[in-house]
Amino acid sequence: MSVSGDKPLHPCLVVSPTKALKHLFTKMRDVRTNSTEFAAYAKRAMRLLAEDAIAELPTKSVEITTPCGPSTGVEIATDNLCAVSIIRAGDSLLESVRECLPGVRVGKILIQRDESSEEKEPKMFYAKMPPGVSDMNVLLCDPMLATGGSAKMAISTLVSEYDVKPERIIFANVICCPEGLDAMATAYPEVKIVTACIDEGLNGEKYIVPGLGDYGDRFFGTV
Repeated sequence: MSVSGDKPLHPCLVVSPTKALKHLFTKMRDVRTNSTEFAAYAKRAMRLLAEDAIAELPTKSVEITTPCGPSTGVEIATDNLCAVSIIRAGDSLLESVRECLPGVRVGKILIQRDESSEEKEPKMFYAKMPPGVSDMNVLLCDPMLATGGSAKMAISTLVSEYDVKPERIIFANVICCPEGLDAMATAYPEVKIVTACIDEGLNGEKYIVPGLGDYGDRFFGTV
């Protein structure tokens, strides 16, 4: 997918093809949708996204036997996976991943954007990963990819402090925009991005438009 002509938004971009998302996004975007309803629709959308992101992990062919005979299937390599959330909104998507993979190991990164700065620059506060994460595939969870500042800082932390290889990182987000994808393409073209929707762009406050507002506030009822 590209912005115009042959220029790609990101070299490793996967957009979920699930038709159900159009309805779910309509409900999530609507200002009349209260926090309880928003969380319910968002959980449905994130479960679909989580499955699509997990499906991008390495796979192998396996032979199985069905009740009617032999068959060839595909097995996703999830044993060597760490799901990492960018707190707070990322915790909502992390839980959808854990519903799909109850035993998945978990990492946490706390990054908050500085609302007083013109560019809404991110600030790093905390990171904690399980032992051996440098040898794992990583599924990074954050529902919104706006400027790309928080995502780039999280990936930089994984790479520089935990020795995770960028090509082993999958970044899952519910909504992104061209500006964020361009920033990620410049900084981390090896990181695969799995998203459910690409919106038009950013407004003056660096929020995605049409977007859906502050994802964390609407999901956790702190609007």
